[in-house]
Amino acid sequence: MKKSLASCSFCGANIEEVERLVTGPEGTAICNRCIQTCHNMILTDKGKKTVAQPQPAQSEQMDFYLPSPTELKNHLDKFVIGQEAAKVALCVAVYNHYKRLYLGNSQKFSPTVEIEKSNVLFVGPTGSGKTLLAQTLARFLQVPFTIADATVLTEVGYVGEDVDSILVRLYQAADYNIQAAERGIVFIDELDKIARKSANPSITRDVSGEGVQQGLLKILEGTVSAIPPKGGRKHPEQNLVHINTRNILFVCGGAFETLDKVISKRVNSGGGMGFGAEIISKNESKLGEILSKCEPEDLISYGLLPELVGRLPVIVSLDELDEEALMNILTKPQNALVKQYAKLFAMDGIELSFSDEALNAIVKKTLEQKTGARGLRSVMEKILMPYMFEIQKHREKAVLKIDAKIVQNTLAKSKRQV
Repeated sequence: MKKSLASCSFCGANIEEVERLVTGPEGTAICNRCIQTCHNMILTDKGKKTVAQPQPAQSEQMDFYLPSPTELKNHLDKFVIGQEAAKVALCVAVYNHYKRLYLGNSQKFSPTVEIEKSNVLFVGPTGSGKTLLAQTLARFLQVPFTIADATVLTEVGYVGEDVDSILVRLYQAADYNIQAAERGIVFIDELDKIARKSANPSITRDVSGEGVQQGLLKILEGTVSAIPPKGGRKHPEQNLVHINTRNILFVCGGAFETLDKVISKRVNSGGGMGFGAEIISKNESKLGEILSKCEPEDLISYGLLPELVGRLPVIVSLDELDEEALMNILTKPQNALVKQYAKLFAMDGIELSFSDEALNAIVKKTLEQKTGARGLRSVMEKILMPYMFEIQKHREKAVLKIDAKIVQNTLAKSKRQV
């Protein structure tokens, strides 16, 4: 009787079919190929999996852990306060994008149906968290991510940066790995700054407005772009790197000042007759509610090209931050400003704390400045600057408590100096 050969308990290959077979107790064994596969999975999934989580979508071609939209939102909640609608829209868009990327060509699903990507546009006031949302999510997914400022872009051939410079930054963020860059995320900030002055085409060359929008059209939809590997201008003798943007997710954002007036004009132009008529009151103060009614035609009226708006199918508005939201941003997130400065002082052996009245005063001052969440750091710096300058003196006390009186006196003094 022929003795059966030992085989791998995972893939079933026998000892003659593999280079090495490591045996264990009770007849278990694993081959060198399965060991390598397990090693790659651990490297890919390191720091992402949690205990008792549902099975994620996984590629047949490569190992990639893709959290569900709920998992993505739970992570965003640790760092971003409020903006529930924006979180849901972004998480769904990112999940569908990477699901399409890694499972779209699977033989289990219809190979004849090609799923197109859905780029995202954030519309919201300054300091509302547009950049933070995309940045936090990209860091969690561990994919290449870059932020581009649309204000420095110009049409090809003019002083400034070409649209291709966005892809150069992504390529550099991916450690010069083309395959990694081609599945990255790009956040284009200040998109509203490249809007043309009116909805009508310009009769003169608009190199930093309409010209840039036309340059963005192809890379947003998907094209093979040739870029200089180290940035700068292209020249004939240079070796160029070719990047396919078809699988790069673009998230755009902008404050779009005065867009609320465009929306109000459109909504109120219907006359407002009948019980179901939608009217925006002139006294309506909540900017987020008005921006939530944004339609593609409003963005076209604002000055974006119809073709560009069509390549940004997911339009999400962000709410203007109120007093409660700013207070939560100041104290609750994992990297809240209060926790950051407390850690900074703790490095010098000083225990820093704030009274509730002091925090309220900081929030009210930030609201007056109308700079959103970014204004919180500015106010905190003004208050703590004298203490940080004389840090040696406060080391002896080892305790520093900031109350409302200190906040008011410091802000009043800085105002007089200005």
